[in-house]
Amino acid sequence: MKLASIAMLAVVAGLYGCATTESQDSSTTGATPSASASTSGGVTPGTARAPARMGAGFAGTTPGTRPDLKYSVYFEYDQYDVRPEYRALVESHARWLKANPQARLVIEGNADERGSREYNVALGQRRAESVTKMLVLLGAKAEQIEAVSWGEEKPRSTGHDDKSWSENRRDDFVQR
Repeated sequence: MKLASIAMLAVVAGLYGCATTESQDSSTTGATPSASASTSGGVTPGTARAPARMGAGFAGTTPGTRPDLKYSVYFEYDQYDVRPEYRALVESHARWLKANPQARLVIEGNADERGSREYNVALGQRRAESVTKMLVLLGAKAEQIEAVSWGEEKPRSTGHDDKSWSENRRDDFVQR
């Protein structure tokens, strides 16, 4: 267990070392819930969608207010490691959870349709747990977060092509 904690800390440290220093154009980072749930081009995998009210992060919001926390982290095929471009999004959620200790967050892991149902449920769970571990390492309390898997049962896109599959390989942040 101690070795696993050290390994996860090394992963997070590696993500900090790999981060780019590019600033995001605020006109492209805002997202509405309907746009992030759209199947007609609303979400581009590989592009972190930051909340429109984020400012300095969720920690900058008034404690107790409920920002829209339904955002997604996308994954490569058959992978569950958090890609560097989603680090800022995960950090924002961790800051918000730290500033709002009464808040609860569900990380819903998803997979595309390829593979067996059992495999996809397990992969979705590993994805959700990966983001959960990162949130905890960034200071959120484990009891604030629940990791669940939907496997292939809740696709964002119903197509049977690479673009559709890439939209379905994700974790969704859902506030409870």
